[in-house]
Amino acid sequence: MEAKDLLADALGRLPDLVRSAVHDLTPDQLRWAPAPGANPIGWLVWHLTRVQDDHIADVMGAEQIYLTGDWAPRFGLKPDPADTGYAHSPTQVAAVAPESAQVLEDYYRAVHERTIAFVSGLSPADLDRVVDTAWDPPVTLGVRLVSVIDDDAQHAGQAAYVRGLL
Repeated sequence: MEAKDLLADALGRLPDLVRSAVHDLTPDQLRWAPAPGANPIGWLVWHLTRVQDDHIADVMGAEQIYLTGDWAPRFGLKPDPADTGYAHSPTQVAAVAPESAQVLEDYYRAVHERTIAFVSGLSPADLDRVVDTAWDPPVTLGVRLVSVIDDDAQHAGQAAYVRGLL
């Protein structure tokens, strides 16, 4: 198996996790948090999608999908390319207000489709390309993709747990 196929397989498992976490939930359910300071389902899925969108756009040298349409207002936000949810305060978490479960599913699907198309065209040499020198050791494309998969899987699992509490 080629590494790109392994990455595509791991990425291919995420859409069902995202969909099962949000499907048919109301906006109030998407914004419900199990405790003060805890992250609601809507924020978790918005955040995991924003991180993937940001990271993939960066390594592609492309614009984020979030900025190419009316995505941000559909989450009650301004289209800020730096706003991925990283280090959000409780007030910022609460400000993420998805208009529906469908908008979360649609945004994730758009990001996922671009990610899979990108990954399917990679060569082994591409995965060794350094994409971030701010870390020691510098981050390669392969490591960045594994980080995206790890982050998405963790947050999708958290969203599924919170859904179970509803």
